[in-house]
Amino acid sequence: MALVTGAGQGVGAQIARNLANCGAAVVVNDFYGERAKAVAVELTSAGATAVDVASDVSDYNDVQRMFTTAEEHFGHVDILVNNAGNAGPSESIVETVPFWETSPGDWDRWMKVNYYGVLNSTRLALPGMVERRFGRIITIVSDAGRVGEPNFVVYSGAKAGAMGLTRSVAKAVGRYQITANSIALATIETPTTAPVIQNEAVRKEMLKHYTIRRLGQPADAAGLALFLASDAASWITGQTYPVNGGYSFSL
Repeated sequence: MALVTGAGQGVGAQIARNLANCGAAVVVNDFYGERAKAVAVELTSAGATAVDVASDVSDYNDVQRMFTTAEEHFGHVDILVNNAGNAGPSESIVETVPFWETSPGDWDRWMKVNYYGVLNSTRLALPGMVERRFGRIITIVSDAGRVGEPNFVVYSGAKAGAMGLTRSVAKAVGRYQITANSIALATIETPTTAPVIQNEAVRKEMLKHYTIRRLGQPADAAGLALFLASDAASWITGQTYPVNGGYSFSL
């Protein structure tokens, strides 16, 4: 069974579709229940096995409830995709003031979903994976966490933390045949990024930084996630794979 957080739209929804198309039972999570339900209905209507669970990944107790629901339906979590991100429910994609003008209260929305969300879900997935001596953990991060971005200071730090967490988990649980890898994304066209990239001047300026002169699509990330979840990737762990159109290919 696969559990995909933040799967109500965009990259997470496409990952859920890919996994379902390959025969996995899928738990579709999103903060917004109506989104999760819509994706789960889409999957079941196509003949797949899926259930929706609304929960806040930054709340440990809520994540416990999510895992309990998942296990009640399908038994156990074999594949965890930590996809929930950005600023959580607020869905902002840019830190609106310079970092030196922020306060701890401004940091929470970025840290909670992008770091603690990964921490919570990974912590709750691992005991069962260790017991069964099998598991796949895939964390969707950002190139901002690899190279740094001036308008994403806290977000970049949270994503870098999620990458470090995933690498450390890989070393801690590799002996149990559990792999843990990250996928670092540049700008992907999703409902969350649409308000920014629909501005033609902004889009044109952004594309100057991409070797492949287009922005990413959810399928670009979902294909790699499917591979990392497969048996073909059983000897790959602790890695961070950029999916970025050449945005930071020299790093």
